[in-house]
Amino acid sequence: MRSQVYEWANLAPGGAGSTLRRASTDTLVTVPTNQATDIFIGGVGNNITKPAETTATQFIVIEDISCSPWLAGSVQVRINTTDYFQNPDVTQMDGVPGLASPYPRGCPSTVTDANPSVYAPDNLLKSFDLYPDVYVLPGQVFQILYTSPQANAQTFCVMAFVKYTLYDGPDALIANKLLELGVTINPNNIDWYKRSLIEQQTRGAVAATAAAATNGGGA
Repeated sequence: MRSQVYEWANLAPGGAGSTLRRASTDTLVTVPTNQATDIFIGGVGNNITKPAETTATQFIVIEDISCSPWLAGSVQVRINTTDYFQNPDVTQMDGVPGLASPYPRGCPSTVTDANPSVYAPDNLLKSFDLYPDVYVLPGQVFQILYTSPQANAQTFCVMAFVKYTLYDGPDALIANKLLELGVTINPNNIDWYKRSLIEQQTRGAVAATAAAATNGGGA
């Protein structure tokens, strides 16, 4: 199992397109207004080379998501084609507002368009926790989407963040078993299930040895 984090920002060389590696010379890329931008492969800012997905032997648990609170930014989780956060009437929404889950923690709630160095004199902390965690099952594709309804004319740097744990191989099999049992999937419970299996095997071996000794003595 591996705990992983991914930070996205609308920064790229020349202020256009995307980049695999951020550099100090990167400049702001305009983020589309009222359009969900995939922070992994959306073509804006730092990106990776392929969609975020699990193989047949992997299981992912998304534990935290957040984004810049200014420009009314929000962050959404999409599994295959289904958005995780929806309105009560099951209509689409932009996701979790950055004001509820800001990134970075303690950042200002607003900055001004005229002078980005001027910002609200507050230190915004989160009021939202991603609970229960979001499970990405083997073979599924997932996206973390950033959306802002306000125009970003190369004035603001906006960011988004996701933290998740990747379970691979035997750990992924155990994660699927815990899911069937209705047990929360986290490293502690994965280790608990491993210990349970070892203890069960140990008891079975002891019982088999005792039975063999008893049968041998009776002979």
